[in-house]
Amino acid sequence: MPRYALKLEYDGAPFAGWQRQADQPSVQGAVEAALAKLERDVPSIAAAGRTDAGVHALGQVAHCELTREWDPFRLSEALNYHLKPHPVAVVACARVADDFHARFSALERQYLFRLVTRRAPVVHDAGKVWQVQNPLALEPMQRAARYLLGRHDFTTFRASICQADSPVKTLDELRIEEMDYPSGREFRFHVRARSFLHNQVRSFVGTLERVGAGAWTPEDVKAALEARARAACGPVCPPQGLYLARVGYPEDPFG
Repeated sequence: MPRYALKLEYDGAPFAGWQRQADQPSVQGAVEAALAKLERDVPSIAAAGRTDAGVHALGQVAHCELTREWDPFRLSEALNYHLKPHPVAVVACARVADDFHARFSALERQYLFRLVTRRAPVVHDAGKVWQVQNPLALEPMQRAARYLLGRHDFTTFRASICQADSPVKTLDELRIEEMDYPSGREFRFHVRARSFLHNQVRSFVGTLERVGAGAWTPEDVKAALEARARAACGPVCPPQGLYLARVGYPEDPFG
């Protein structure tokens, strides 16, 4: 059966997450329903990351198997037609080798988290950023982030319901940048690793926000990491500022 990779962009707000749910809308369910309009009995699709409820994607990757050959452009156009009115789009499509797997072939995943500081409510980015009203200092957050880089036991930053076999992960990048935002400031957290624990990125950002606000020191983050205890973590921030931005493979399937 021909196999295709799909690069997906979506607004996670209306969904209970990526994974198919019996009684709630999911991104996987929306894509599989669109595929069923093209071919009957399409096998279940797999994705690079199972994003949680409210989490968005700029570059989620999934793969599917179809019974006949499709021109990738025509397949993406047909899927986008049948995905309406869901806020999901196929932004790229490619024919891939039979052993390509969206999840298991991936070498790394990159997340973006958007945090906005301003007093007035966010209007145009409502549901797309985490807004806090207190100002934040960039440099202490950057210093704290450096303690998290590398290979560590991240039990402190792991959700209690996480099903990963081990809390030990290697964090390759945690970069924070500050930029102008109308009547405020925006902080963007760029986080990259081969794989992540459940709620790891949101735990990082919620904890680093406390550093930026002056409630924690950078050394408090180091101590929290070394505690290897969930109770040592700072607040877990809400999901709406989180985006699965990119998935890396040995060769880019989309050219």
